[in-house]
Amino acid sequence: MASSPLFWLIALALVAGILAWVVTPLLRRSPKVEAPADESATTAVYRDHKRQVEADLAAGAITAEERDAALAEITRRFGEELATAREPAPHVGERTRWIAAMALVACVPVVAGVLYVMLGNPAAINAAPAAATSAQADPASDPQIVAMVDQLAKRLQANPEDGEGWALLGRSYRVLNRYDAASMAYNEASKRLPPSAPLYVEWAEAVAQAQGRSLAGQPTELLERAIKLEPENAKALALVGAAAMERGDRAAAIASWTKLRALLPPNSPQLRQIDDALAQAGSTPGKAEPTPAAPRAEATGGTSVTGRVEVDAKLAKNIAPGDTVFIFARDPEGSRMPLAAMKLRGSDLPRAFALTDEMAMSPAATISKAGKVVIEARVSKSGDVKPQSGDLAGTSATVNPGAKDVRVTIDRVVP
Repeated sequence: MASSPLFWLIALALVAGILAWVVTPLLRRSPKVEAPADESATTAVYRDHKRQVEADLAAGAITAEERDAALAEITRRFGEELATAREPAPHVGERTRWIAAMALVACVPVVAGVLYVMLGNPAAINAAPAAATSAQADPASDPQIVAMVDQLAKRLQANPEDGEGWALLGRSYRVLNRYDAASMAYNEASKRLPPSAPLYVEWAEAVAQAQGRSLAGQPTELLERAIKLEPENAKALALVGAAAMERGDRAAAIASWTKLRALLPPNSPQLRQIDDALAQAGSTPGKAEPTPAAPRAEATGGTSVTGRVEVDAKLAKNIAPGDTVFIFARDPEGSRMPLAAMKLRGSDLPRAFALTDEMAMSPAATISKAGKVVIEARVSKSGDVKPQSGDLAGTSATVNPGAKDVRVTIDRVVP
């Protein structure tokens, strides 16, 4: 009960209001009721009606037949009134009313509480917030959210010209971590909507997430289209700088982030993040002119791991050229979240790889900050980043950040 005091206060107020409405009339003193008229009064009324009917006949206002019918009706009413004459209402004493009122006050809350426990659902008071928290934690596991997204997809199949609907479907798929599907939805939206920088940015993010958070290729092209439409789009400038850093173009990254920094207000919480990024790129934060770029970290340092992914000969026939391949580094003693990741196709295997800090999903979780790392490779038949039964996988030995020539052999089937 302590977790929902507002509910119980409202319930108590409702019970009190109902009791006041019921009990107040019961305690109010009843006015003295006059006794009904006696038989002589009723008879006098009957005689007056009869005389009026006779007068109407004498004046020619009615016929004899109408006179007879009127008298018959008056006689019938006279008989009924005499037969149903009321008796005086019994008098209810003050003590009786008070006893009845106290009984209601005592019984109504008790009966209401018993009925709520028997027929209601007290646990629902706390169940709703718990369900909401669970849904927020992992929308992809909420069947209601998944059902709504599927319903939207079916509606767009019936009405494919709804550009805004396709854009909404793309955002919904991103929430569900279905990045390939989100990319296709954004593509459909772009065919039906006017050119839009925010749409191109969202589309670029979806493609980057689908290919292991890499902005190379199509994401960079989409971001450049967004910048042409809105040269001061803050999110596009931030991602263009990240794409430049990914391909080793520090000068372009510094230029993009410096422009972004100039657009932000002095009290913006993003300034510190941009200054950190500029410092990493080799620029002095807050100055328009960048300093000479620092040399790019080599694989022999502690910021990357290099090696090669191979396939066991027994499983090679199970890999199709179009299968999705994920290669990622993670901390064997920490979270399952990748420290760096890349995305390939089945036709790319076997393949050399280089996982670096620049491929990190979070600045706080990178290869250089991990004590040990393992490299995993997984062939996803569904294209989903989450492991599914039937996927093929392989894991390296535990190595130190900066390790080279790490071997990963895809040699097992995910049960």
